[in-house]
Amino acid sequence: MDKTKRSLPRRVLTFLLTAVLVLGSVFLIANWQKLNFDFIRRYFAYRNLTRSENGQVESFSYDGGLNSSFLRVGGDLLVCSAGGVRLYSEGGAAYVDQVCALTNPVLSSGGDVGLVYDAGGRDLFVYQNHELVFSLTTDEGRTLLSASLSAQGRLTTVTQQSGVKGSVTVYDASFQPSWGVNLSSRFVTDAILSPDGTALAVLTAGQTVGVYDSQVALYSQAHAAGDPTPDAVCSLGNNAVLKVAWPSGPLRVLGETALCYVTADGTLAGSYPYSYRYLKGFSLDGDSFSTLLLGKYRAGTEAELITVGLDGQAVASLPLDQQILSLSSAGRYLSILTADGLSIYTGDLKPYHSSADLLGERKLLQRPDGTVTLLGDETARLYLPD
Repeated sequence: MDKTKRSLPRRVLTFLLTAVLVLGSVFLIANWQKLNFDFIRRYFAYRNLTRSENGQVESFSYDGGLNSSFLRVGGDLLVCSAGGVRLYSEGGAAYVDQVCALTNPVLSSGGDVGLVYDAGGRDLFVYQNHELVFSLTTDEGRTLLSASLSAQGRLTTVTQQSGVKGSVTVYDASFQPSWGVNLSSRFVTDAILSPDGTALAVLTAGQTVGVYDSQVALYSQAHAAGDPTPDAVCSLGNNAVLKVAWPSGPLRVLGETALCYVTADGTLAGSYPYSYRYLKGFSLDGDSFSTLLLGKYRAGTEAELITVGLDGQAVASLPLDQQILSLSSAGRYLSILTADGLSIYTGDLKPYHSSADLLGERKLLQRPDGTVTLLGDETARLYLPD
């Protein structure tokens, strides 16, 4: 047989395999951001956890009840109640059981570090690697107004004392005071360090030409010690600040009338006004988006779920007409809990997973890998989407 004829099928097969590989590569490159391999990560991460008959991770009992405050710290669950602070593994093992009395506990996280402080009080606690790693009790006459953790877990505190309207202290990686700023001209409401640690954002309230004005003042560590003059200032106008977060990109400032994004050089990168709608819920923890729940009326179930990109523009919206029991976001996901069940979406509000298989849970915490911690009156469980 002619060698050319014998090699023809082989050449055809080689051509087809090459074409498949090339087309597959083109598809992967074009659709890389749309692909989701989290289900593979979840399989390997949680395959050894004890499961119930329906394949879900078994629930475990926690101390505190739904009136407690909850926080995700890495893969752990932190519960802060009137009796103290407790830290549980995703399978229910108790790492920390700390007795303390906090009048107005506030919880926040940065990376895999968790923070609990008593707003208006003097006590503060930081948790990492399944344990309490730092605690602080301010001096007599010095109260904690707020505290935060950067995306890298760096601590910043805002305290009030006689003679100043706000004292901001930045701590280093060993939780030792590193630098800060004292203000006497404007009230400091909050402060947070940028993800790379190069800029400090200080939120202030005061008057400019007799008109109320919220401001973001930016400082660098190289700023002259003791000089209260910021490197840059961004005015937010008559928009009282409710919460700030700086997970990535610009600073996220949630106000009473608009969500604003401010860059490290003091530029207003974008804003999303509520347009006379009531803010009924929010989450600032999405990787590339923030989530707002806005409604025309303070009461009632009619509302709109909106994701806002880092330029201040709406990414997607979803009309809702049912009571939202809980709302949370992390990574590329956001979840809502209603009486009908659990719904998980991606940041563009495309459905990712839903389930009506609830066991009386009333709160949830979204996790970056798509899993969700569901919380009932006395039990918690890790929910794994298919």
